[in-house]
Amino acid sequence: MFNIAEKFVSINGEGQRAGQLAVFIRFFGCNLRCAYCDTAWAWEFDQPGERLSAQQIYEYIKQTGVCNVTLTGGEPLLQPDILSLLQILAADRQISVEIETNGSQPLDKVLALPNRPLLTVDYKLPASGMENLMQTAGLTRLDKRDVVKFVCGSQEDLRRAAEVCAQFQLCARTNVYLSPVWGQIQPADMVDFMRANRMNNVSLQLQLHKFIWPPDARGV
Repeated sequence: MFNIAEKFVSINGEGQRAGQLAVFIRFFGCNLRCAYCDTAWAWEFDQPGERLSAQQIYEYIKQTGVCNVTLTGGEPLLQPDILSLLQILAADRQISVEIETNGSQPLDKVLALPNRPLLTVDYKLPASGMENLMQTAGLTRLDKRDVVKFVCGSQEDLRRAAEVCAQFQLCARTNVYLSPVWGQIQPADMVDFMRANRMNNVSLQLQLHKFIWPPDARGV
């Protein structure tokens, strides 16, 4: 059984499918404590939530009629039975699954799945306070289906993102997005950095849902 923090249909606010409808499944439980986290209310595993089996999650997804599925959290890859859910979802070729993962978890088992989900790996930079927990081995196995996202809160973060991109040749192997920590860095300054450092094949992305709804709104 999975402890579900919330489930809803909205648009993807970021990533390759930004602006497209998606059905979101948010799990309770995260191993990181990022300084700027906007879902800190979902950190703990044992909070009261909706208890659903993998089959019940699949049935909910199907009844929405939405083909894009985003598994988020918390940290989805910490869920003990996540592979069983992914196998059920992978068997349905009419839906496309994306996992938003925090960069601290091994990716091998997910990458080995037939009809594997897309991965959005949120590499944590210095402003998060969590960079020391990043696992980098999986970065070399991502491809153009996937995304590495850098949430930046400072010029130091931008410099570090550029270093990681170069070290792992991310722009050649996958999709790279830079996103600002809400209220901490100006997007125009990020563009200036990208221009000064010739960051080709990197996309600046703002979180659409924070422009459409209040930044702290849930279920959107």
